[in-house]
Amino acid sequence: MTILAGMPWGDLLPFILIGFVAQSLDSALGVAFGVISNSLLMLLGLPPIAASAVTHTVEGFTSGTSGIAHAFQDNVDWPLFARLVVPGIIGGAIGVWVLTSISADVTHGIVLVYLAAIGIYLLWRAPRRPQAYRRMRLVGPLGLVGGFLDASGGGGWGPVVTGNLLAQGMTPRMAIGTVNAAEFFVTVTILATFIGTLGMDAFTTAASGLLIGGIAAAPLGAYLTRRIPAKGLLQMVGIALIVLSVWGFASLMFAPIPVFPQP
Repeated sequence: MTILAGMPWGDLLPFILIGFVAQSLDSALGVAFGVISNSLLMLLGLPPIAASAVTHTVEGFTSGTSGIAHAFQDNVDWPLFARLVVPGIIGGAIGVWVLTSISADVTHGIVLVYLAAIGIYLLWRAPRRPQAYRRMRLVGPLGLVGGFLDASGGGGWGPVVTGNLLAQGMTPRMAIGTVNAAEFFVTVTILATFIGTLGMDAFTTAASGLLIGGIAAAPLGAYLTRRIPAKGLLQMVGIALIVLSVWGFASLMFAPIPVFPQP
């Protein structure tokens, strides 16, 4: 039996491992799953719209699991969660329309530069200034932009929103947990919009391996977030953002490897 055309069940293992690693980083640091899985699927030859659809199919499950795990670990700031969710949902719906209407390559490149800049800033700031909770600014616009970029670029909610909140000075574990909890609602909206716009044919069973690995990793990431010191978390997020920006540029620069059949 095959999970993709010409791909036996045994070949699911790489996708399971990718899902596990990506979701471990996403749940523990608030970044990575969408950017890693989406860019990898495009690098393997899946069209951008289908890659984003697969990524959000998986995230609809993994983000829910991660959000619940973070809630149990008391990593969620519920007032901030409420300020992020609705703008994120609106931005996600708009992002799907943009992805299905025009090319998002330019936007994707701008986001990657932004992520690298935030990552460098967080690495510089971590040893110099302790994180202390205060009311975050421009949360609504941040949620709107994060949801839009997540849908149109196939990933970006975690890196953009988490990175910005940390740059503003929010406590790392609360920023990561809150963004993960809000991500579920944004992702489900994006997924529903994809189904309404493209139909179920946009989705491939490539999601199966990512889903298995992602669900297994989500509780582990939330557990680690609560126990890693704030300074260490900040440095790790900074490194992750820089690596993700390099990863994203690599996916744009190199031609796809023809693994998935093209229509």
